[in-house]
Amino acid sequence: MNITEFLTEFQTRRDEAAGCPAELHGQKADLTGALAETEARLADLATTWKVIAELSPADGGGDLVPPEQAAAYQAVVNAFNQHPDQAFRVRELHELLGMPADDPAMNVTRSRLGRLTRQGFLTQPGRGGYQKRT
Repeated sequence: MNITEFLTEFQTRRDEAAGCPAELHGQKADLTGALAETEARLADLATTWKVIAELSPADGGGDLVPPEQAAAYQAVVNAFNQHPDQAFRVRELHELLGMPADDPAMNVTRSRLGRLTRQGFLTQPGRGGYQKRT
């Protein structure tokens, strides 16, 4: 191999290697985003699990919670996870979730929000408002 062939081969390999860092940085960004999404989903699932465990019977017998009650808690937790910086009043939360706005239904939600606050998942930034704890 003469010097010209060597330099040509060297330049080809150098050009190939020059593209690798950019490609790897792109993969790193994709993986970082996927990791963040997965960690957020795991946090949501952990919150849901803790709420369901709190509602389960102490003796371990029977079903954990009725499915409709678990679904209601999941909907509330999901709403706060989707809007972590927003404080909601009960009526606003009902409107967002398409839930009935009658007094008995809102009192049940108020009770659920109180439980989530006592468990440390929510905070009350003001009277009647609830927000996801960050």
